[in-house]
Amino acid sequence: MFFTDERLQFFRPLTSKYREQIVECLRLLHERLYSARADYGESLKREQVLDIFSEALERAPLLEGDDEDASRFKSNREQASWILTSLIENGWLERQVDQATFQSTYPFSRMGRLFAQSLAEAHGHNTRTRHRNTRNTLNALSAFAEHGEVYDLLDAHEYAERIIADFTDIIAELEERKRQLVREVEAQQLVQQASDQFFDFMERRFQPDLAVRLSADSVEKHRERIQDVISRIRRKPREWKAEAERELRRLAPDLLSDERSSILWQLLDGIEGCLRNAADIMLPALRRTLQSFTQRADIIIRQLSYLHSQKHSDIVGLCRELSALPAEEQAKRLSAAGEEMAVVNLALVDPAQVKLRERRERPPVHSLMETLDAPEDDTLRTLAVNQLLDKAFNVNASGLRSYLRAALGNGSQLNTRDLPVNSANDLLALSHVIALASAEHAASGLRVRIEPSGETISNETYFDRRDGFIIDLEHDEHA
Repeated sequence: MFFTDERLQFFRPLTSKYREQIVECLRLLHERLYSARADYGESLKREQVLDIFSEALERAPLLEGDDEDASRFKSNREQASWILTSLIENGWLERQVDQATFQSTYPFSRMGRLFAQSLAEAHGHNTRTRHRNTRNTLNALSAFAEHGEVYDLLDAHEYAERIIADFTDIIAELEERKRQLVREVEAQQLVQQASDQFFDFMERRFQPDLAVRLSADSVEKHRERIQDVISRIRRKPREWKAEAERELRRLAPDLLSDERSSILWQLLDGIEGCLRNAADIMLPALRRTLQSFTQRADIIIRQLSYLHSQKHSDIVGLCRELSALPAEEQAKRLSAAGEEMAVVNLALVDPAQVKLRERRERPPVHSLMETLDAPEDDTLRTLAVNQLLDKAFNVNASGLRSYLRAALGNGSQLNTRDLPVNSANDLLALSHVIALASAEHAASGLRVRIEPSGETISNETYFDRRDGFIIDLEHDEHA
């Protein structure tokens, strides 16, 4: 449970009118303890914490304008002491006493540090351009394939999940920035300030991040390489994969949803799914959001530029001036303006301006299509052979499932040694039969469990040697 006795009112400090000040205290304390500028070690004494909180109180405003008890605290030092006590009572900080010196230190609790880190990151000072989660996924997977260290696989899965989170964050930031731009323009109507803020955001914050995600850390760029590494891992020897599975079950038992399932396959499928969603869904969404953001900014800045270029067309100011006048004066000025705009100027037409224009002849358009020579026989033969080769080595998912159903017949278990090979399609299906244990086929209604039989099949017509497997049919919707 999250709300245990020590965290029963964990969020109470963030619900009072002092919440902005308390958040600033948490941010600054987290920065002093865990950032690169940390200079006090892991824990701080009471006076050091109070100094940090007093500095934070000078920065942060008091919300809601409620100053009924403005005199509750005589100084920032007194308020800092109250905030420290509140954070300790509600589980954000801990009071630890050194048994040797009897001095107290005030570190973050575990949950306090996690939430304070989120508040510090939300502050907006940290840049995300250092995130290279796609390349990190590739590097961690490659290390796992080479050395077999399961920690590298776990890291690769975590990096892959962060790819989606990064895309979500930057899309949300763009949408928020678009709304903020509109609000600022509506409130200020300042062309120069609006354009400066837009270009500053694009150059300093967004352009470096976008350059990373669309070039150096592009999902589209590294997706194929990551897929190749995953395929190489799946083709590893049976003993290698069994050892990796044992280590994963020992180090990460929480990932095991079913005793009959494989954590190794689960992690690899998860990485593939993250990359697929990032490339097919999140990246197009980012491009659409970016296009919408730039179009909105362009429209707003153009409109403001036009309005401010019309120095004598201040319609809003004129309406405000008229609304402040008495009714009689308003009618008088509007009548005078109407008489000025109603003046009609009459003049004779200059005969020199009256001319008959000759019709220009359009040049003819030649639309005849050139007849191409028939392709040579060698070209046609090469194209036909390539098409036939593509069809011959194409492994269809539904065909693979049909092959297994035909081989099982009325049974539910089969040794891959007994799989029939009566055609080239059967041979291709035999080569890819273990792929039926993937989540893709389970989602299509066929769920099987494949385990190594422990034997090596040799002296066959089509294979020098291959590993044997036992296939158990657990569920088939189309049976």
